[in-house]
Amino acid sequence: MTFRAPQDEELLRGRVYGADHDDPGPLPHRDYAELVGGPLDGLLLDITGWTADEIQTGVALMTELGQFGTGGRALYDPRPGERNRWDCAGDTS
Repeated sequence: MTFRAPQDEELLRGRVYGADHDDPGPLPHRDYAELVGGPLDGLLLDITGWTADEIQTGVALMTELGQFGTGGRALYDPRPGERNRWDCAGDTS
């Protein structure tokens, strides 16, 4: 049997963006949006308490994994008709 190290993408799946690696993961009383595509694919974004306008605006999330490396941001917008799935719209510095 051969050990295969998990890929970075596999390590991120189901984790909450901005949470510590030791955190238990998503909590049942919180609302999350799944980030789809881009450098943060598979992470969950905690949108608990966000207004409809804030959700519609989308986000620019800091990440070192994107095109611009340290200090870069990944842009995510809510998928039309799916409040809890946000698609990558690109990277910015």
